[in-house]
Amino acid sequence: MTQHDKASPETLVVHAGTDRYQFGPVIPPIYATSTFYFTDAEQGAALFAGEEHGYIYSRMGNPTVEALEKCIAALEGGHRALACASGMAAIHTTFASLLEAGDHMILSDAVYGPTCTLVETVLTRYGIESTGVDTSDLAAIERAFRPNTKVVYVETPGNPTLMIADLKAVCRLAHERGALVVVDNTFMSPILQQPFRWGTDIVVHSLTKFLNGHADVVGGVIVVRDETRYGAFRKMLNQLGGVLPPFESFLVHRGIKTLALRMKQHCVNAQKIAEFLASHSAVEWVRYPGLTSHPQYELARTQMAGAGGIISFELKGGVEAGRRVMNSVKLCTLAVSLGGVETLIQHPPSMTHATMGPEARRRAHITDGLVRLSIGIENADEIIADLEQALSNATVKTAPRGMVDRRPKPAPQPDHHTSTT
Repeated sequence: MTQHDKASPETLVVHAGTDRYQFGPVIPPIYATSTFYFTDAEQGAALFAGEEHGYIYSRMGNPTVEALEKCIAALEGGHRALACASGMAAIHTTFASLLEAGDHMILSDAVYGPTCTLVETVLTRYGIESTGVDTSDLAAIERAFRPNTKVVYVETPGNPTLMIADLKAVCRLAHERGALVVVDNTFMSPILQQPFRWGTDIVVHSLTKFLNGHADVVGGVIVVRDETRYGAFRKMLNQLGGVLPPFESFLVHRGIKTLALRMKQHCVNAQKIAEFLASHSAVEWVRYPGLTSHPQYELARTQMAGAGGIISFELKGGVEAGRRVMNSVKLCTLAVSLGGVETLIQHPPSMTHATMGPEARRRAHITDGLVRLSIGIENADEIIADLEQALSNATVKTAPRGMVDRRPKPAPQPDHHTSTT
């Protein structure tokens, strides 16, 4: 038990991981060192044997990195965390720790694109099989199970469709069949969703997104439930080498101190903007967990403490309408990624999903007019005004002068996964 165990999320983001350090700094210092000296040979031997807590080499552990790990573990309600050099380093370490040749995994079909690339082009080389399904559909998950299924990997809400998986039901289904559940909690952050409450075994995040919140760090994190799992993951991360450096750890830990405030404003802004979009004549539909029109609206209210800062919507004009809107925004930033203080907009069909064939996009529910918004903390009325003027161009019948279609020609895609960023 620690002094933070019963603290609220608003208090944890400020105080978790801020242990007492030499000379009394309020903020954990940046330990910019590759290695640590031993007081004597006996201490060195004890550290290597795991008989004494301390630091040996920064790939194996660093005080600045550990401070961040303690903070995130406390926020998620987990046992311990492992900070990684990127979200993909966290995902790779997780798969490498849990799966071996001959194993099978089930994963969300609406999931971070590089995750699918890793699963389908790298893990297959080592004899690991996978099946992508709509993890908001329990029957689909159940049908996908095989005797050798070891992991169910869920991203909820899904990217970019924002479909929501019932974590309690998924965990029950998986555990009855001897499988572990891994949840990518990036879209929600631990402020809005804590998967361990519903039975999840491992939680991963891209630190790049909401946890850091300032678009200036690439990182990832794994949170586990028990010491045995932590030890296995730590050994794997040490061998793979994808650890987060001290300076980036310092930046993320600093960013987390405003996480509760930022998530509150993301939600307030996103709700207002989603309602605006739902009433706009150029918009076919809006997908946002805070709207009653969302297919899993009631589940979202039960499982999540807020609807988040991501909105997906469909333009009536298809691909060209999407391109016109992208070229018309002024306040919104045209860029991939999400979770920063600035509002980002992107058009998956002509950008992150352009190389997918129409059929592959259809299976992944990536429609031609789909737009993904990551709502920032700017004034919501000003974001709406920018979207209003940009959407006025969506109804133009011809593309702006000089506009050419630079999308690469779609190649046949046998898989059903997305490739979002």
